[in-house]
Amino acid sequence: MAYEDLFVLYWEQVKESAQEGRFAKLTMAKTIGKPNLRNVFLRPIYSENGFTVLLKLRYRSRDTADVENELTLEEAFDVLKSYLQKPFFSVLLFTTTKDVTFKINKKGAGSITEYAPTFKHIRQADSDSE
Repeated sequence: MAYEDLFVLYWEQVKESAQEGRFAKLTMAKTIGKPNLRNVFLRPIYSENGFTVLLKLRYRSRDTADVENELTLEEAFDVLKSYLQKPFFSVLLFTTTKDVTFKINKKGAGSITEYAPTFKHIRQADSDSE
């Protein structure tokens, strides 16, 4: 299965974890080389107005300021999708019940793997996240 199609299935687990109040964090990782964009993080914002995420782009260069934006999950999906394979090859979803990893191999095939949960509690986003 093409990694793009598998990422759509993976994203269903992200949405489900948010709807059920289990979403703790999402991180993009594993790059080839050392691009200036070091990490992409999503932290939850649960509020009376619904669920949003704080998207944080963290850069290697001290000359480039980190960027934070509050987004809906649909907006976050489009942003994360744009970074798949350029430069990130894995996405790690942390929930209170399981961790789910999406990986793209060297041949461009995607895979999804589940692990025991890393987080027992959810820490909502704030200006000092990460």
